[in-house]
Amino acid sequence: MPTVAATPITPPDQHVVTAREAIEPLYEKLELQTESLVLSAALEAGWSPDEATEALAALRLQDALSILDERSGQ
Repeated sequence: MPTVAATPITPPDQHVVTAREAIEPLYEKLELQTESLVLSAALEAGWSPDEATEALAALRLQDALSILDERSGQ
């Protein structure tokens, strides 16, 4: 069985970037890919570009408001 060298783990106080800074580029890339897929599916289903864009914006707003409601209820 192959051996694996131990990888040192940097303590949180020595990180060069925050966790948010580290994951933000990937999050944005996934968000753009998801948006593209959703809009493409809506267009293929016969929605106009304006309808699809408006529906996606409404879903995002609903999601954001839901998150804010959850946080205010804690």
